[in-house]
Amino acid sequence: MSLTGAIVLYSVLWFLVLFVLLPFGQQSQADVGQVTPGTPAGAPHEPKLKKKMLWATVIAALIWAAIAYVIIAGVITRADLEAWTR
Repeated sequence: MSLTGAIVLYSVLWFLVLFVLLPFGQQSQADVGQVTPGTPAGAPHEPKLKKKMLWATVIAALIWAAIAYVIIAGVITRADLEAWTR
């Protein structure tokens, strides 16, 4: 795996994990009873983005490490993947 490939893989994983984490623990402004004028009632009250971004970083790093190991150690090779298409 090249450096560019590793960075792209980590970036994709990070954003994927972040988007999965965004709805967890979310309360809408209507649930809390503090609707800010000009925003929809379903808008998040406190999104806690810093905490979710930190968790996304940790989880994406763990997933990236597992995938990088599989690629670098040759557990699954391109030849293995080509054998499935035949």
